[in-house]
Amino acid sequence: MLFNFLAPLSEQFLFFNLFRYLTFRTGAAIMTALIISFILGPVIINWLKSQQKGGAPVREDVPEGHLKKAGTPTMGGFLILLAITISTLLWANLSNGYVWIVLLVTIGFGLVGFVDDYLKLSHSSKGLPGKLKLALEILIAAIAAYWVLALSREPLAATLAVPFFKNLLINLGWFFIPFAALVMVGASNAVNLTDGLDGLAIMPVMIAAACFGFISYLVGNTIYSSYLQLHYVPGAGELSVFCGAMVGASLGFLWFNAPPAMVFMGDTGSLSVGGAIGAISVITKHELVLAIIGGLFVLETVSVIVQVVSFRLTGKRVFAMAPLHHHFEKKGWAEPTIVIRFWIIASILALIGMSTLKLR
Repeated sequence: MLFNFLAPLSEQFLFFNLFRYLTFRTGAAIMTALIISFILGPVIINWLKSQQKGGAPVREDVPEGHLKKAGTPTMGGFLILLAITISTLLWANLSNGYVWIVLLVTIGFGLVGFVDDYLKLSHSSKGLPGKLKLALEILIAAIAAYWVLALSREPLAATLAVPFFKNLLINLGWFFIPFAALVMVGASNAVNLTDGLDGLAIMPVMIAAACFGFISYLVGNTIYSSYLQLHYVPGAGELSVFCGAMVGASLGFLWFNAPPAMVFMGDTGSLSVGGAIGAISVITKHELVLAIIGGLFVLETVSVIVQVVSFRLTGKRVFAMAPLHHHFEKKGWAEPTIVIRFWIIASILALIGMSTLKLR
C-alpha cells in the first residue's frame, strides 16, 4: 500500500525513493510484523484465555508430560496471520498478482484452521471432519495453482524445475494444478504435524521463510537470476516482502511460544504458514528445493506415514510414538533438547537447500 502511494512521489521527494527498493520494504515488513506481534500478543493471548476457559484440549495419544500444558490457550496463529497480513498490505506492491495469491492461501488455510480449532474448543473435541478439512484445503490450493498458471509466462508455465540442472524443465501440462495443490496442502499439513512441542515448528517456519525470501528476491531479479543460472520469474521478487513479514511475525510469536509456551499456534497458524511457504515455492519454481529446506517437516510427516503403514501391515510400530518428536520424548529426551536439536537440523537442511542455488 505504501509502495503504491509513495513510490510515485519519489520524483518530487527523494526520500520516497526508498520505497522502490525491495530490500528496504522487506526489512520494514520484518520490523512491522515484529512490532505488531509484541504489541498485540499480550492482548490476543489474554482474550484467548478469556474465551477458552479450559485452554487447548490435551489429546490422550501424546506423552504424559503434555498433561501439564492443559489450560494453555490455542489459536495463537491468529496473531501470526494478523501480523503477516497487515505488514504485507502495508509494504508490498499490491498490484502484484503473486502477492494476492500467497495472501489467498495464507488467509484461506488460516480460516480452515480457525474453524477447526474453534470446533475443538467449543463443540467437538475432533474439530472439522478430516475429509472436509482436506477438501477445503485442496479447493483453496487448486484456485491458487490455477491463478499461478494464469500469471506465469512461457516457458515456465506448467513446468517443474529440477535443482542442480540449469535448463531442465519438466512440462506437467494440466497436471501442474494438482501437483501445485499437493505441494501447498502437503507443506501445510507437514507444518501442522511438526507443531507438537513449545517453539518446535515456528523456528523452522522462520528459517524456511527467510530462505524463500532470499530465493524470491533472486529469481525475481534479471541480473542475479542470470548470474546464478536460475529461472527468472518476473514479479516473484515482491514475495520477499511477504517472506519478511512472515519472519517478523514468526519471531514475534516465538517470544510467546518459547518453552514454556504462553500460547499455541494451533491449526490456525500451522496450516496458514505451511500453505504460504508451499505457494511461494510453486511461484518461484523451487518446489523440490522446499523438500530440502523444509526437510524437518518432511521427516516428521514421513515418520507418521511409516508408523501407520508399518502398524497396518505388520501390527508393529517403528517408532515409540509418531510424529518423530514424540518418539524422542518417549526415549526420555527433555523437551527443550528435542526442540533445539530439531532447530539445528532445520538450519543444516536449509543451508543444504540454499546451496542448490549455486550448484548448477
